[in-house]
Amino acid sequence: MTLRLGVLDQSPVISGHSPAEAIAETISLARLAEELGYHRYWLAEHHAIAALADPCPEILVCRVASATSRIRVGTGGVLLPYYSPLKIAETFRMLEALFPGRIDLGLGRAPGGDPRTALALMDGRYEGAERMPQQVQDLVGFLDRTLDPRHPHASVKAQPAGDTAPEVWLLGSSDYSGALAAYLGLRFSFAHFINAHGGDAVMRGYREQFRASHRERRPYCTLAVFVICAATHEEAERLASSIDLRRYQMTLGIDAPVATTEQALAFEYTEQARAVVQRERARAVIGTPQAVKERLLALREQHEADELMVITITGDYPSRLRSYELLAQAFALAT
Repeated sequence: MTLRLGVLDQSPVISGHSPAEAIAETISLARLAEELGYHRYWLAEHHAIAALADPCPEILVCRVASATSRIRVGTGGVLLPYYSPLKIAETFRMLEALFPGRIDLGLGRAPGGDPRTALALMDGRYEGAERMPQQVQDLVGFLDRTLDPRHPHASVKAQPAGDTAPEVWLLGSSDYSGALAAYLGLRFSFAHFINAHGGDAVMRGYREQFRASHRERRPYCTLAVFVICAATHEEAERLASSIDLRRYQMTLGIDAPVATTEQALAFEYTEQARAVVQRERARAVIGTPQAVKERLLALREQHEADELMVITITGDYPSRLRSYELLAQAFALAT
């Protein structure tokens, strides 16, 4: 069976473009991903970040699913500590009613922005992720109507009711979410694009500790990898300059749109800055279609991943589309 590949989209805002244009590019990429044979399309949640345009992926999921017809669409992910489990359950039950059998609910626990924004989102009462395990259990209970009869909200029924429910995934870049997914019997996705080290151990622990649930009889996991694919190695390296600069700016706390390739190539790095860029390169797979394919297959084997999710950001939207096209061709997704 062909390896399943999915797209993780952060709706990047490239310098000279508006956030509205970034969202429009997300819709275009989703349509192309379906045509190319990608299996899933996930949308990330971030707040008050100039380079990323999507603070409410649950709304964009509806738009993407409306613009496509077959590909699974979901969140990568909803940042659950901000929200009521019942509200998220009802939002995704509605999405499932609109697009049955196509909706994924990926859940994260990171703030998705700076501490001040987190406090503003929670009206000054942000408590972090301490309640995450209970929130996930409540959310699944509301989705599936399986809350313990002793639960204080056991009589509350999430609407709209239906015979199917979204797939539920826990997302993470450390062992926390993997252990929680294993304990609750849920699917798990490891963010290699955030943390390139130790993911194999996390996913091995997830598989070894997994407890079967009414949702999942066996462990199931994806690996999310940053990729830039181009016709030549030199072109791939040129395109990578934008993400190199963005990641360096992030270490300095600089909030700016993604630089164009020209802006990134013109940036003058100090020796120390170049060392930062080189260190961050471990989180990316960059090269020709064949080289990228070989590296992704090696990562899949190392992490024992059932599927791969691919995130690509470059300094212009056409080269981002082209990277996904070349990758799909390398893996023969549409055949």
